[in-house]
Amino acid sequence: MLQVLQAVAELQFSELCPLGAPFFGYFGAAVAMSMANLGAAYGTAKAGVGISGMAVTKPDLVMKALIPVVMAGVVGIYGLIVAVIISTKIGKPTDDGVKPIYSLHEGMAHLGAGLAAGLSGLAAGYAIGIVGDAGVRAVAQQPKLFVGMILILIFAEALGLYGLIVALIMSSSAGSATCQ
Repeated sequence: MLQVLQAVAELQFSELCPLGAPFFGYFGAAVAMSMANLGAAYGTAKAGVGISGMAVTKPDLVMKALIPVVMAGVVGIYGLIVAVIISTKIGKPTDDGVKPIYSLHEGMAHLGAGLAAGLSGLAAGYAIGIVGDAGVRAVAQQPKLFVGMILILIFAEALGLYGLIVALIMSSSAGSATCQ
């Protein structure tokens, strides 16, 4: 044990590849997953309340009204995709378990990717929930509003898709810096 501690103390890590760099990558993955799923959960709950209120008077429209709930769930999948991509790109230390191979640049790029996907997913889920709640209630009263509700939901879903696209670009542009 003492030999391992002496070996760690003797290593000179560069500022480009500190031992704490993977924290930022893992935090980016956690933010992508948690924020996107928070948006998806809010969207599902808010739209579900609208569906429940609408189903009392028009139970035949329940299946048609589930579209906002499905779209909110897709936002959570965007966060999952980004979290998996980020977490698989985080480099583990070399065989000795001490020398890092994951650069600070990669960690910050993955943190930014997670923030982009997570916060976009949160905004998209919030928008989908509000539109879904009001939209399904309005469609119950006036069925001609269905197409308009779907169009608004598509634009709300696009917010999450924009975050996914930016996150994929950011995580792929991180590259692999040499820490040797």
